[in-house]
Amino acid sequence: MPNSMSSDMTKRLMVQSLKKYMAKKPLEKISIREITEDSGVNRQTFYYHFEDIYSMVKWMYEEEAVKLIEGLEGVLLWQDGILQLLRYIEENKAICLCTLNSLGHQYLKRFFYDDVHAIIEKTVYSFARQMNNVSSDYAEFLTHIYSIALAALVESWLLGEIKQTPEELIKFIDITINDQLRGALQRNGKFT
Repeated sequence: MPNSMSSDMTKRLMVQSLKKYMAKKPLEKISIREITEDSGVNRQTFYYHFEDIYSMVKWMYEEEAVKLIEGLEGVLLWQDGILQLLRYIEENKAICLCTLNSLGHQYLKRFFYDDVHAIIEKTVYSFARQMNNVSSDYAEFLTHIYSIALAALVESWLLGEIKQTPEELIKFIDITINDQLRGALQRNGKFT
């Protein structure tokens, strides 16, 4: 366990250096030498932990953004999960924009999609259990649609195309999803 804790501390130290540079310049202009010198580790240590800078970025998002939403369960908590994700992006806007501008929207969208999917899946499957007659294929289809839409919405918000605060955005998303679910319940005679 001590080695694991030490390894995580070393990774976090290097990620802090990476984030400092990402706030100033494009990812492709950041060198491993800069990261290792700034964090006080040697090049061999970098390669012990990461394959390259891109694997470091992937680890950073998995550790920071995904950890925010792990363990959230229930229909009502999806709002908290998306709100946590939006707040993370807001607090790390320069880093997220650097990733978006350096790696393209597909790379960052994948992170958003994975995070959003984990949040929405629990909600959709909870809804499907209430309906009794919703197939798992259809529940997965709904999860995929909502995940794509919300991931694109998060990206658009990051780019400044949507001006709402995270709380306002959650309110609008909540209204939209509730309207959709209410309509499905009415279609199936479960809601009057």
